[in-house]
Amino acid sequence: METLKNHPKDELLAAYAAGSLPLSQALCISVHLEHCTECTQNLHQLHQLGSELMLSLQPAKPSPKLKDKLFDQIDQILINAATTEKVTLPTNEANHSLPRCLHQFIKTGYEDISWKRLSSDIYSYELCRDQNNAKVELLRIKPGGTSGTHTHMGDEYTVILEGSFSDESGFYQQGDFLVKNSLDKHTPVATIDKDCICLAVTEAPIQLTGFFGRMLNPLIRRSYA
Repeated sequence: METLKNHPKDELLAAYAAGSLPLSQALCISVHLEHCTECTQNLHQLHQLGSELMLSLQPAKPSPKLKDKLFDQIDQILINAATTEKVTLPTNEANHSLPRCLHQFIKTGYEDISWKRLSSDIYSYELCRDQNNAKVELLRIKPGGTSGTHTHMGDEYTVILEGSFSDESGFYQQGDFLVKNSLDKHTPVATIDKDCICLAVTEAPIQLTGFFGRMLNPLIRRSYA
């Protein structure tokens, strides 16, 4: 794992440790953790702190009915686990470069995805929507390509999966975690050596700037709905 410069804020990591984040944001942090030793260590410390706080609480005495119901559920889980057939991909088909948390959406690799062309430089593939209707998607930018100068109508979370890009604020590589909001305006440009693939979560459509960009914004809003 390389040392990264862009990480989720402490309060976001604490919410992840507590299990209180929506799916979209939790996916981004999970991907970042696979590349970041520093945040993995911080998460471990948060889990330890949470365990100590739980131990300091006075336990409530459960009713006999609650205990019986719990043991029945455990028995059923064990029965299901014993009878469920495990299915795994053959080794030659599995793409080990994929983050583990994305295996539920992508079974092989990025090349087998049905990418949707957004512009001459950008392709996208929607993975899901979370409970807040935030869009979770993969974005693929051609070498040297750009997504255009844009602002945001809501928070945007991005993690670099492959390749790298830069904008007015700096350079971002595999594993870097970024958050942009309505106050930010930037122009991401992929480096020329390879495609840049990102996991992106948007709570609302982006807003392109400039004459031609403003003409495309209604199409972007319709595609987001």
